[in-house]
Amino acid sequence: MAELHNMHDAKTHLSRLAERAAGGEEIVIARNGRPLARLVAIEEKPKRRRLGLWKDEEVWMSDDFDDPLPWEIQRHFEGEDDG
Repeated sequence: MAELHNMHDAKTHLSRLAERAAGGEEIVIARNGRPLARLVAIEEKPKRRRLGLWKDEEVWMSDDFDDPLPWEIQRHFEGEDDG
């Protein structure tokens, strides 16, 4: 069950509430008794990289791969859109 804290209490004790949330508790912040936000832990799952994914694969890039873009396309990146 989430624990409800008013805005003033949450501002005053934010560090303590954040630590509790990081520990797995769910904290709800309310204004005038009306829930506004939920403080919960961030679930960090490091993305594992697979090394050698393209090993023994043929990779091809065209000779003009790093040539400048045509102006009709480049102008959108330069902020000179039609808009």
